[in-house]
Amino acid sequence: MLDPCCGTGAFLAEVLRRIEANLTRKAQGAIAGERIKQAAVSRLFGFEIIPAPFVVAHMQMELTLQELGASFNDGDSEGAQIYLTNALTGWGAENGEKIWFPELAAERNRAKKVKRDVPIIVVLGNPPYNAYAELAVEEERELTNAYRTVKRVKRPKGKGLNDLYVRFFRMAERRITEHTGHGIVCFISNYSWLDGMSFTGMREHFLEEFDSIRIDCLNGDMRKGGRTPEGEPDPSIFATEFSAGIQTGTAVSTLIRTIEHSPVKSIDFRHLWGNTKHRELQKTAELKPRTIYKKVRPDPKFGLPFLGLKYNKSWFQWPQLHDLFPQSYSGAKTSRDSFLVDIDLDRLKTRIDEYFDPAVSYEEISRRYPVVAKKLEKFSGQCVREMLIRRGGPNLDGFIRYAFRPFDCRWLYWERDKNLLDRPVTRYKSQVFEGNLSLVAQQQPRREWSPPQVISHMGCMDLMDRSATCFPQMILNGDIGNNGEPKAPEHNLSQQAEHYLGDLGVDAGELFFYVLAVMHDPVYQQENSDALRMDWPRIPLPDWPDGKGKNLAKKFTRVAERGRELADLLNTDMSVPDVTDEPNAQLACIALPSTVDGASMHGDDFLVSAGWGRFGANQTIVPGNGKVVSRQYTKDEHDVLGQSIDMLGETTFDIYLNNHAYLRNIPQAVWDFKLGGYQVLKKWLSYRDQTVLGRALSADEVQHLYEVVRRIAKIL
Repeated sequence: MLDPCCGTGAFLAEVLRRIEANLTRKAQGAIAGERIKQAAVSRLFGFEIIPAPFVVAHMQMELTLQELGASFNDGDSEGAQIYLTNALTGWGAENGEKIWFPELAAERNRAKKVKRDVPIIVVLGNPPYNAYAELAVEEERELTNAYRTVKRVKRPKGKGLNDLYVRFFRMAERRITEHTGHGIVCFISNYSWLDGMSFTGMREHFLEEFDSIRIDCLNGDMRKGGRTPEGEPDPSIFATEFSAGIQTGTAVSTLIRTIEHSPVKSIDFRHLWGNTKHRELQKTAELKPRTIYKKVRPDPKFGLPFLGLKYNKSWFQWPQLHDLFPQSYSGAKTSRDSFLVDIDLDRLKTRIDEYFDPAVSYEEISRRYPVVAKKLEKFSGQCVREMLIRRGGPNLDGFIRYAFRPFDCRWLYWERDKNLLDRPVTRYKSQVFEGNLSLVAQQQPRREWSPPQVISHMGCMDLMDRSATCFPQMILNGDIGNNGEPKAPEHNLSQQAEHYLGDLGVDAGELFFYVLAVMHDPVYQQENSDALRMDWPRIPLPDWPDGKGKNLAKKFTRVAERGRELADLLNTDMSVPDVTDEPNAQLACIALPSTVDGASMHGDDFLVSAGWGRFGANQTIVPGNGKVVSRQYTKDEHDVLGQSIDMLGETTFDIYLNNHAYLRNIPQAVWDFKLGGYQVLKKWLSYRDQTVLGRALSADEVQHLYEVVRRIAKIL
């Protein structure tokens, strides 16, 4: 048995205890201690690359043997078989490990003998996870090459295969399937490989090379909110009384290869959630697998995910977004938001004027705005500035409105030349014109799937928490008409979509709003929750692709009308009767600006000083907890909201800007509302904390905030 990344030896020590329990059950009596020691010196191996845990591992093995009555004696020629070595190299004909100290040559040679000669049949452990590990080179790079090629699934996307734990999986797989020919790999690791699109080839490979696969998905992903499906806390399996553990979700993967190999057709899978997952794992050996695992047949259409997926049986018959709207554009990305983006136009213009002023030295720009003076791999701050100054002043039309985050529109200085913006998306900018809307969606979310947004300005790539894509409603193709004038905008529709709408007998513009309504429909989201996480959304269109069903036009138009309502609510440039203009009685009692003493807001009451946000590393904004007072509705609020409380939640909050002023009565569902992966209201406040914004809010900004609250309530 090998633990290739044994750390301080916890797994090796536990294996010794399991051996002792087996021997006790077999009534080995007084010879049990000698048998345990034989195992420790001949059948258990550990590799570790960091010296400090390596030393502790040796100590822990000796202490464990002492605990089990199997201590090493002075005359014993061998101790625990734990070696200071890189488990990812040295398995081939030549050992690529460089020896920094001659004293370690003997250690290297002993590890080399294990790698070459020992018939390992069990590899277990907790390999390191590091998505930002340096790129593998030489022998380590070759480890993941097998997972970069595919036969019947989509090629891997993204950089997930660079993660360290993937290299350990491949090392273990090769040791079992190619060298020994049979055995078990059992790792607890980052769980991203179970369904991530970076790992399609890895999953395909495992299905071919192993006879049995069992997954205990431990969840506990803090990046996804750290909650069970029922909303209860879901801590990491590594959480303790003193530490929350790692942020990443984890899974125990057990991969079995038999001598008479037959590729696996289905896998055994189960979810473990909440605070009881430790106990559930401990019970596993006592239960029959069929009572706790469900059979999952990985679907090649989705890249063979090992999670059981939930989606409508007609999913693959429906068109994807790109089948309907062929033109789409990634949102803009500055990589220098703190300089190029601002809530205040005047403040942004001042920065840009200083940047283009040759009288202001580069050293002074570096001091004031270090983010645009850095020298990076693809960006030289000094060279870019010098070239832009030689060209002349800033683009006069470069100051544009910028949909920065959901319901949070700002100003952007858009520069067409050089690479002051990381991704200026020039082709997309030409499609941002007055009266045009864009539907903002994404292919594969980092966390839970989010319904689309609607914007009327240039969109930021981070409108969605993993690369937003903007689908314009209309397209300017740049062609010139017979009169010498540019042609009018056309609907962004595929030929198949145009034919469908023509057969259906509805206006071409209706499809944009129909799609928006469908993607916001709770039933659609619930029925297809897993499919929506895996690829581009697909849209159920009646009688697609012919559109000749009876009486479909009225139904289609009715859904599209609901989509128009949603578009107005999502687009903060649009006023909405009964919501923003003279709100109805229900919405008028929500998010009412108030003070603790009932006086009018003035002066410091407009400061956001309740701890909603602060600057973190690299000028990123770190959200704070703020001041949130939870309470029950008053009788008047309850009477006015009526049955809406069933949707908005039984609890409401008073959200404080500071210790004196607050927004009264924000229902829980509204406060918790997420779009694009962000908790909308909390995100908005975090950017406007006085330590970040540097000033108080204006009355117009407070009005914008409570109007956003009411828009969300109406959407719900």
